[in-house]
Amino acid sequence: MRYLIAAIAELSPPATGVDMFATLLKKINDARLLPKISDTERHALEAGSVWVDGEFFSGNPDFSAMMAADYPSLPAEEQAFLDGPVEELLHRVDAWQLHETRRVPEEIWSFLREQGFFGLIIPKAYGGSGFSVLGRSAVMMKTSGLGPVGTLIVIPNTLGAAELLIAYGTEAQKNHYLPGLARGEYVPCFGLTEPTAGSDAASIRAEGVVFAGADGEPQIRLNFAKRYITLAPVANLVSLAFNLHDPDNLLGKGEHPGISVILLEKGMKGLTLGDHHLPISAFDNGPIIGTDVVAPASAIIGGPDNAGQGWRMLMEQLSGGRAVSLPASGVASAKLSAAATGPYSMVREQFGIPVGRMEGVEARVARLSALAYTMESARVYVCAGVDAGHHPPVISAILKQQTTEIGQQLAIDGMDVMAGAGVMQGPNNILGGAYTGAPVSITVEGANILTRTLIIFGQGAVRCHPYALKTLNAIEADDVSAFRSAIVGWLGHSTANFFRGLVRGLTRGRTVKSPVAGETAQYFRKLGWAASRFAFLTDLAMFLIGGKLKQRGKLSGRFADALSWMLFGLTTLRRFEAEGARKEDLPIVHWALHYSLHQVQQAFEGIYANFDVPVLGWLMRYPGRFWLRINPLSTGPSDRMDRAAAAAIQTPGEQYERVALAGLGRPRADEPGMGRLLHAWKCVSEAQEPTFKVRKALHKRRIEAAGLVEALEPAVEAGIITADEAEQVRAAEAARAEAIQVDVFPAEDYYRDTQGGEETQAPMPRAANE
Repeated sequence: MRYLIAAIAELSPPATGVDMFATLLKKINDARLLPKISDTERHALEAGSVWVDGEFFSGNPDFSAMMAADYPSLPAEEQAFLDGPVEELLHRVDAWQLHETRRVPEEIWSFLREQGFFGLIIPKAYGGSGFSVLGRSAVMMKTSGLGPVGTLIVIPNTLGAAELLIAYGTEAQKNHYLPGLARGEYVPCFGLTEPTAGSDAASIRAEGVVFAGADGEPQIRLNFAKRYITLAPVANLVSLAFNLHDPDNLLGKGEHPGISVILLEKGMKGLTLGDHHLPISAFDNGPIIGTDVVAPASAIIGGPDNAGQGWRMLMEQLSGGRAVSLPASGVASAKLSAAATGPYSMVREQFGIPVGRMEGVEARVARLSALAYTMESARVYVCAGVDAGHHPPVISAILKQQTTEIGQQLAIDGMDVMAGAGVMQGPNNILGGAYTGAPVSITVEGANILTRTLIIFGQGAVRCHPYALKTLNAIEADDVSAFRSAIVGWLGHSTANFFRGLVRGLTRGRTVKSPVAGETAQYFRKLGWAASRFAFLTDLAMFLIGGKLKQRGKLSGRFADALSWMLFGLTTLRRFEAEGARKEDLPIVHWALHYSLHQVQQAFEGIYANFDVPVLGWLMRYPGRFWLRINPLSTGPSDRMDRAAAAAIQTPGEQYERVALAGLGRPRADEPGMGRLLHAWKCVSEAQEPTFKVRKALHKRRIEAAGLVEALEPAVEAGIITADEAEQVRAAEAARAEAIQVDVFPAEDYYRDTQGGEETQAPMPRAANE
């Protein structure tokens, strides 16, 4: 749009009406002021659909419609699968053994096949379960802590062979591969990333050259070197992305059809699988090498007719697919951290009180409680939206980027509270796996740094804006009528948001209509106020910075943050209403909304401080920021809000179950880690009253003893507690002592360079192409 303003300024005065727009359009096209959108950019822009993200870019969101979006429970069949086979799997898998051996036992492979874990995404007509997106997300969330076993569930049920075949495969391909994938006979992997093509996946160098086979049928000779391919070492079916070259136009798509996806099976001559990378959190991942691998053109997913359509296929599937697996792991990390840290903060004592009563710890627990609630609300809201037919690439990118990073931060919060118990590895360490695995989720399916800047706002500003893409399309089509309509509409949109934002700022959002009454109505008003400012700032950025926004990653990242936290504010409010507006959840909701709006506030302050354009930039940096600070959306949760938010996960009961534990496994009391912690928490909570009586008696010197346990007998003799109560306290203290212990290893188990007393040499790595 910066180019448009410059072109308008150069127009001669007589140019008016339609002539003005025709002249302007001609000037833009003749001077090539706007860069041509490439095919790969076009596919990315047009993939999927605009959803609630468009409401925020409009500047005047329809909260009634947004709150009417479905927020469902799981269908009975899917809930039964979670409560049955998934729960059984959690008890069958020895997570510590997996950590040590890195090898999934054959009996677990068999269980996964028998129970249908590999076919959750596959329709029932082909032997799968046909689960909803929300159902698959729930399974992945519950199994995310199982390391390589969780990965075995994720990959077959997300982007890859099954998903691409369902959407684009020929009937012959579906009939051949989908039943085998559902049974786990085919183990898939998706070959996309290369040493020179990571986040810039469109730059892949893998090449396939079409030639006529001995029978005259088109064949493709493939050469490639892929890396970071999850499940590659154990896979027998590869979906390979490559650039197709057809020098003789045998497929009728031209000499360079473009990126395509082809199916290759293990055992093909020249195809090398089996080597491993060693991820920071071990799971099967490795390179795929292909040297003169020959496959029929019919192996292209969708057949030869889909030659050159690979990038479009990938963008379309990622538009909703990013909302599934990685957000499930991020939310699982958030919920696990909350589920473990709340109880631990009450079981662990220092200075004679539970550490959770100390304000510094209480603040961390409050953040865990509120953000676990918010992240789960976003997971359900967005997955339900995809099930309803929306495929929103921007919203999916927000979910992926934010949940994985927030999940990492909350794991750190939990480990900070657990202190030594958080950093000592072993079967009893609850959060170590989530902590070490967090960088994996942050990195894959598009590194978060680029997802935040290029997709959430970079793509969102063009795709979700009501007029930006219309304007670009009109210019590219040289359509004067469409161009005039888009420009006039855009200018009207900007003007309306300027005045709307001004009024909402002066009234602190009181002119925004809330779809609900009561204590949460204030947050809809503030979200509406924030959306008006966001929409107007977006227009300013597109008008005055224009194409340079692609290079201004810090600035566009702040826009992405504002959009993300407006979405999280909405989903938190949607969950609160969907679950019956429970009064006991209000402290969590208040904390979460104050936090979300504060994140939006900080994003706006960063935009104002770094909007580097003449004159307006100075006005935004100084008077503008001053106004922002004296009239803020939120200053964040206050100290007095922490205790009530933290209490939700520090007290056993239904609220703890809903906020923290729901969707995770339910460990038995005799299981290490979470099992013994929850058992101790239950015992300590039930013994709270007699424990208080004894401590009070010690404090008032009614009895004398070295400590609580030693005071039990004197307390019984003095009639302070009964013998049964003394036994209850004694059992609780024993459980407490057990729960705070960490694992200890003898030397023969600790040192890995010895086996049975004999030294062994550690395996040495080698380059992937050796």
